[in-house]
Amino acid sequence: MGGDAASHERRRPALRVLLASTGLAGHLGPLLPFGEAARRRGDEVLLAVPPAQAELAQQSGLPWQLTADPPRDRVAAVMERFANATRRERWALIDRELFGRLQTEAALPALERLWQDFCPQLVLREPCEYASAVLAERQHTPHHQVAISLAEVESAALKLAAVAVDPHHEGVSAAIRRSGYLSRFPQSLDPSPYPRTLRYREPEPAAAGSSQRWGPDGGGPLVYLTLGTMAPRLPAAATAYRALLEAVSGLPLRALLTVGRTFERELLLPVPANVRVERWVPQAEALAEASLVVCHGGSGTTLGALGAGLPLVMLPMFADQLPNAARAARAGAAVVVRAPGLPGGPIATFGPDQVAAIRAAISRVLQDAEVTKAARRVQAEMLGQPRVDQLLDRLASG
Repeated sequence: MGGDAASHERRRPALRVLLASTGLAGHLGPLLPFGEAARRRGDEVLLAVPPAQAELAQQSGLPWQLTADPPRDRVAAVMERFANATRRERWALIDRELFGRLQTEAALPALERLWQDFCPQLVLREPCEYASAVLAERQHTPHHQVAISLAEVESAALKLAAVAVDPHHEGVSAAIRRSGYLSRFPQSLDPSPYPRTLRYREPEPAAAGSSQRWGPDGGGPLVYLTLGTMAPRLPAAATAYRALLEAVSGLPLRALLTVGRTFERELLLPVPANVRVERWVPQAEALAEASLVVCHGGSGTTLGALGAGLPLVMLPMFADQLPNAARAARAGAAVVVRAPGLPGGPIATFGPDQVAAIRAAISRVLQDAEVTKAARRVQAEMLGQPRVDQLLDRLASG
């Protein structure tokens, strides 16, 4: 039996697998486990990323090539309109103009040259990247999207982008809807409008064996505080971080706050004695040590926390964070603290008026075992989903 299985493995033809992403850091992450699984299978793997992701692509250890970023002046014009737009207008500006139009136009020429050299047989793309889907349709190559956010959010984004994407190849947006939609979100949090939704779980992180402890010295549970990678770049970041620090100051707990690589930590001095502030830590290691996660509801942190069976206090500020928070709260796994700014025009900010609410939410979740039980129910559902390598085998076999 073992010899037959080994012989079967040797006979399985290798594939050329293309992974395509846009210029946002969080959009590359969900693709990487598929690249690593494909390489373990013996497939030939190539990342296609714009210059903004060159450093992350290099750090991945996978082979990579650059596409192109859109012209800065055109991006700046979109973002200038974004600053004063309504929430509905913002979705259109980002999904249709930035990703659907500018990113696709910029990436297509370089991706066409890459295509001629690499000749991919399977394309996995993140939902905001459309150029690879255009070329896959032209070349009759199977393509699937690897979800970043909730299916309903990404379905709405595709609807907005279609008017900018379809002129490159007739019917490409409809083909994307028919393709596989690969999601880490469990069914209970993410009922999907995509007819071919395939759930999976990522490889379990090797955090348990780490000797590093990220929490500050002292007693009490560790609370992990983070606002992700985009919020630190916003003008509202300093007041939001200060609100978090004030909320945990003096509570019988230890707190770890990450502020991103671009934020100046000195702006937060003095820091409460029970808090440690870092630019970045490996999320898996922080989650392995934590009892509670306080975050803005970005998909990466939300899924990471629930995958570790940890309850959440969620402070949605923009983008898909509001529906993520609503779904986690509906499942009983999170308490949501709202702030002025959503769902209307300005991005939500958490200042002095929200400190008491955040503090109360943290104390409530740490004392209420039911929230943790709900998080562990979601975790159990996620652990029941197929592994990345199992899903990749299914896609590769057609």
